[in-house]
Amino acid sequence: MLCVFDVNETLLDLAPLDEFFADVVGDPAARQEWFELMIHNALVVTAAGGYRPFGQIAAACLPVVAARHGRAATPEQQRELGERLRRLPAHPEAAGAITRLREAGATVVALTNSVLDVAEDQLRNAGLRPLFDGVYSADQAGRLKPAPQPYRFVVEANEVAPSDAVLIAAHDWDVAGAAAAGLATAFVAREGRVPLPAADAPTFVGADLDEVAISMSHHAIG
Repeated sequence: MLCVFDVNETLLDLAPLDEFFADVVGDPAARQEWFELMIHNALVVTAAGGYRPFGQIAAACLPVVAARHGRAATPEQQRELGERLRRLPAHPEAAGAITRLREAGATVVALTNSVLDVAEDQLRNAGLRPLFDGVYSADQAGRLKPAPQPYRFVVEANEVAPSDAVLIAAHDWDVAGAAAAGLATAFVAREGRVPLPAADAPTFVGADLDEVAISMSHHAIG
């Protein structure tokens, strides 16, 4: 089985960005506001058939969120946000969950909307890169997730059928996109998140990566 991990929020913890948003915007909770706007922007661009590098979207959304709070974000702060995104820590259970899946015989890769050099930096700085057999970016497919092209790109690059791959993500839209592309799915229900109610149920669900990996390892995933 090919296990395809999303990166931001699934493997990496965005909570350390709260300090940055407290300084720039005046409210640490604005981090989630920014992330949701970024995802909304990415989904609209993708649904309209376009493409824009994810990092550009992330930077463009910062001044909008700052303005909502009566602040102005500078280009230097936009660049700082990009650098901080490269240095996010892994969730504490991430390495153990990946190792469990590898020991069960799975091939483990990462697929993110971030461009490839950012993805490589993120996983290396978080101490996870040695655990992955490959790292892929939606940029290589010319479309952001949840469009089908990134998922197809990964399974074709690893010479497996979509049905022999599982996408592991903490985002309902990512899980739905992978399912539509024919992959099995595992939803990480962090902080009480739930899958999309109008979409097909994920193949696996767990409160964190440990629960997901345990559930998957009980099945024949080698």
